[in-house]
Amino acid sequence: MYALINPDNSCCFSGYRPEKLPWGSDEHDPRCLQLKEQLLATAERMFLSGIRHFICGMARGCDMYFCEAVSLLREKYGEITLEAAIPYEKQASGWRETERIRYARLVGLCDHVTYVSRDYSRNCMNLRNRYMVNNASVLIAVFDGIPGGTKNTLKLAARKGLEIIKIEP
Repeated sequence: MYALINPDNSCCFSGYRPEKLPWGSDEHDPRCLQLKEQLLATAERMFLSGIRHFICGMARGCDMYFCEAVSLLREKYGEITLEAAIPYEKQASGWRETERIRYARLVGLCDHVTYVSRDYSRNCMNLRNRYMVNNASVLIAVFDGIPGGTKNTLKLAARKGLEIIKIEP
């Protein structure tokens, strides 16, 4: 596992998969485009406040939007490192081909890749979320109250005392 030297200048992200988003997988929907703009602006605000390392859980949907936003910021500023925190080695194996291609491209853009578990287990997503929270001082979350992994990550981040920035989808 990749251990961060300074979680104080690190930010992690949690958000919904397409099934929980009002627009589903339609990334041309104006609401999706607006969310992507908000993610970019929020990540840039974090960079300008001193954050230099960004950790992404690499799930479908919002995680990929976040990874793309941070990649754009890195092109602009250059001082950013991006880490893929992947719950298990074959995470994308059951995804549609277009999603697997996007995933592989985004993982390839990352400076660090951390596999939290080698194989799938019922707990591997929670272990990934715990890893991200334990290695960051800020959590950006796309969240509107729906139960699931993002809600659990928010609770974990609150208990750990992370700064939390919520963005509604």
